[in-house]
Amino acid sequence: MSSSARIPKTNAARLLEAAGIPFELIPYQVDPENLAAEHIATQLGEPIGQVFKTLVLRGDRNGLFVCVMPGDMEVDLKVAASLSGNKSAAMIHMKELLPETGYIRGGCSPIGMKKPLPTFIHESALLYDYIYVSAGVRGLQFKINPEALIDFINAHIYPL
Repeated sequence: MSSSARIPKTNAARLLEAAGIPFELIPYQVDPENLAAEHIATQLGEPIGQVFKTLVLRGDRNGLFVCVMPGDMEVDLKVAASLSGNKSAAMIHMKELLPETGYIRGGCSPIGMKKPLPTFIHESALLYDYIYVSAGVRGLQFKINPEALIDFINAHIYPL
């Protein structure tokens, strides 16, 4: 975990600390015009495949669920629907993100949402000793072991 007093601690970071999960808080420069994972990966000096984005979807049968996937991939809505026990799925509207999760676009963490949602993490996360996911605010990422993250949020691994 980072010892820098200048890095704000997020609710998600407090949850990880309370559970004894090791992590680092890694700040990056936010560009409000470019919230893409590619920008974050460049800022961190890491491969895009190691920087994961958190997407919130709504299924036609089971409601909201989360897909955590490499920044250079697009979610396959048919696969996502099938994984989550739905017939179809779609990304939720941006205006729904904050009320449903407690997070804003560009700062949505798979940790500490308002209520636990079924979460699916792309299998490529297991290729790395650590991955990056949002720490719950724009400009801050968790550097975390993917297995620790998967266990902590009770996520399911999914193939492409």
